[in-house]
Amino acid sequence: MPILAQMEQTGVLIDCDVLDEQSHSIGQRLDELEIEAHNLAGKSFNLSSPKQLQQILFDELKIPVIKKTPKGAPSTAEEVLQELALDYPLPKVILENRGLSKLKSTYTDKLPLMVSPKTGRVHTSYHQAVTATGRLSSTDPNLQNIPIRSEQGRKIRQAFIAPKDYKIVAIDYSQIELRIMAHLSNDKGLVTAFSEGKDIHKATAAEIFAVELDEVTTDQRRSAKAINFGLIYGMSAFGLAKQLNIGRHQAQEYQDKYFQRYPGVLTYMEETRQQASEQGYVETLFGRRLYLPDINAKNGMRKKAAERAAINAPMQGTAADIIKKAMIAVATWLNDKNDDRIKMTMQVHDELIFEIHQDILEETTAKLVDLMNNAVELSVPLIAEYGIGDNWDEAH
Repeated sequence: MPILAQMEQTGVLIDCDVLDEQSHSIGQRLDELEIEAHNLAGKSFNLSSPKQLQQILFDELKIPVIKKTPKGAPSTAEEVLQELALDYPLPKVILENRGLSKLKSTYTDKLPLMVSPKTGRVHTSYHQAVTATGRLSSTDPNLQNIPIRSEQGRKIRQAFIAPKDYKIVAIDYSQIELRIMAHLSNDKGLVTAFSEGKDIHKATAAEIFAVELDEVTTDQRRSAKAINFGLIYGMSAFGLAKQLNIGRHQAQEYQDKYFQRYPGVLTYMEETRQQASEQGYVETLFGRRLYLPDINAKNGMRKKAAERAAINAPMQGTAADIIKKAMIAVATWLNDKNDDRIKMTMQVHDELIFEIHQDILEETTAKLVDLMNNAVELSVPLIAEYGIGDNWDEAH
């Protein structure tokens, strides 16, 4: 708690001019998207009205209904539009419009209003007891939710800047949940791949597609990555087929091959499901319990969701524990050092963000990486990777 309080008090420096510019350009893009949507629909309508959208998509454009709301109306939820966007232009436009509207209202318009007149910085609030897995969450503003995969989301990170003579240093754990999976399942293949410092997605691709490591294609690595991460989240062959845009039969084949190559992972998953069902909870590596009230639910969907959570929770929960241990190690070192030229300003999932004076940049960064690498001891190496820049996007 004292560490979180310190980070909240320190706050982060924001460049409001950058955000104003972004708000303006997002506003222009939203106008363009509105015109485009009206042209595709053949009439003007309110893009943020689910009822009007529903009428245009399903009644007028005769796009097939793939899911209904509990009240029986055709759904226009995010995942439905994502699926329709693969074949139809209007849902794609609506998705972009929704994403940008959210960024504009939540960040580019709002962040400048949240700057403290006293400190000239934005001060978030961190919470330890909100997420089920024990990950920290943050509100007012929520710093954990700025999308990293979209160009516009990355642009927002450019507004998080370093003061004069300082740099932003972002250090994050590489593939921490897969490393935890290797440790918890003690699967020989996974442990060996990580211990030898191999590219885990490439190594998995070589195993699944039965090719040499240096013959793995970009597409094969992408598929292996989807499988590696998909399995951690308890994804079914159906989910995998959807994500990779392949047939269900082929996805099942990939999954079977994966478990043949990494049998320890399959054993771990089956034992975890079993344990969850018997006890009603699973545990992180450090013994923190994560309760699963739906694990024996009569409703099949709820039971399945709880089973997926049972597999993922120990990994996400352990990752959350490790980053907290790392923060304690870093804060202890900072207290001993008592140098106000180093500040820990943010925590976002597996990443810690610092402001460090340029005079002590190299040795401080090396020390922080070392502290994070050694926060806990697993049967595979923990690897923290760093980036340095004048803003958060450059450093990420």
